[in-house]
Amino acid sequence: MSKHNDPVEARSGLQPWKVADLPQPPHAKGLSLLAVIGPGAIVLGASIGSGEWLLGPATFIKYGLGLLWLTSVAVFLQTVLNTELIRYTLYTGEPAVTGFMRTKPHSTFWAWFYAGLYLLQTGWPAWAANAAGAIFFLVAGKLATRDDATSVYWIGCGAFLVCVVILVFSGKRIERTLEILNWIMIVLILGTLFLLCFLFAAPRSWLGAFVGLVGFDLNAGRFNFLPPDADWLLIGAFVGFSGLGGAGNLMVSNWARDKGFGMGQVVGFIPAAVGGQKVKLAHSGSVFKISETSLRSWRGWWRIVWYDQWGVFFIGGLLGMMLPAILYTSALEPGKDIRGLAIAAELASAMAARGGAALTLALAMMSVWVLFKTQLDLLEGMVRGITDILWSGSTRIREWRGGDVRLVYYSVLAAALVWGLIALRLTQPIVLLQLGANMAGVVMVVSSLHILYINMKFLPKELQPPLWRRVALIFMSIFYGFFVYLWLMGGLVPDRGKGFLFSLLRYVGLG
Repeated sequence: MSKHNDPVEARSGLQPWKVADLPQPPHAKGLSLLAVIGPGAIVLGASIGSGEWLLGPATFIKYGLGLLWLTSVAVFLQTVLNTELIRYTLYTGEPAVTGFMRTKPHSTFWAWFYAGLYLLQTGWPAWAANAAGAIFFLVAGKLATRDDATSVYWIGCGAFLVCVVILVFSGKRIERTLEILNWIMIVLILGTLFLLCFLFAAPRSWLGAFVGLVGFDLNAGRFNFLPPDADWLLIGAFVGFSGLGGAGNLMVSNWARDKGFGMGQVVGFIPAAVGGQKVKLAHSGSVFKISETSLRSWRGWWRIVWYDQWGVFFIGGLLGMMLPAILYTSALEPGKDIRGLAIAAELASAMAARGGAALTLALAMMSVWVLFKTQLDLLEGMVRGITDILWSGSTRIREWRGGDVRLVYYSVLAAALVWGLIALRLTQPIVLLQLGANMAGVVMVVSSLHILYINMKFLPKELQPPLWRRVALIFMSIFYGFFVYLWLMGGLVPDRGKGFLFSLLRYVGLG
């Protein structure tokens, strides 16, 4: 049979979908909704530990709170993207990247393409490395300097190894373990930050943050959408990791599948190595026929997705950026560049004079927890995403050792561990973080258009996104593409001294 006679979803090399009934959504209202949502909490928890905790404060201290408008736009667009990624998973039970692999030119091309993007963005264990700076501060009682780089490196290695151990011993469902840890983090971290801002930040700082959401710089008394002579590596990283960003957003559909959203209940999930059991994970999705009954169930599932993303991720994403911004800009002098080995401990050190040793200790421990949890989430998401790519795209891998997906997952995890320990030695942790964050912008330029394409191509007309969502996804690609250009070129007018692309060409001897 020729490819032209294959079902449309099978023409790039993957197996066609099966047909099954759409499971009934759980009937949950009020606080009981917390038991049925979850992916939104994971992506929110992961987002707080990179852009919100490090890159956002570094940006606001240097350029002011007026740049919070970038967070408003980024979090809105990412919430639209997240819900569209989950839309595909609700219908097929597949992660969205598997859907990407169902498009031309071939599944293998997209498998390598997205696996490469995962590695370039989240393959650097930058969060464990930055957490090491806060751990060093707790142990040594001082901010780390260049002379302490070796100590910080070994602490970062230890933190990264602990993340791996947790994923090995994470109970029946890895996704459920992450969900619980992130709910704890969201409540404790955002609650603590709100209290600290209430106690130590002046009303003007609060006002500056709120008007900054629309681009108004209170100190300058005018709208200030982009600073002149900006450090575009920093600005691009800040935009990339406002919200979660890039590969982190793509992971939401994997977590939605393992949570059992929609047809995710039909295809199975990835269990833990220790404490889990062998679970049949389908390598190809299952879809449902359109009927009054299935559409009623679809609307019930979509309601859960709405609460999960708009109620948890969107609102939490704005608060997660605003509260650290208020606290950092209240404690540190404007214009200071805090990017260094000690960035994760700068707030704790600065608050020592105002809150004493107890507050300093609490903030340093909070910094360790936030960054460690983010490293755990993104490591797991990267390994999960690459596992799903391999599982869907290779018959040989699916048949390896009796078809147990855990063997694939933990083999990928082992490879990520080896690479991570090497990557920690390459450069300063904050540089790794900025590179990964800017790569997130590249991922969103491509993935926003790709999810729009597959949702319009593969989903029945009744389930396709409305016009405003299609426009939002196109605008998202343009928005992030603009900052990718600024980062690569060094400004609107290409600058060979500032553009990352020119620096890269010089590094390989072509500049």
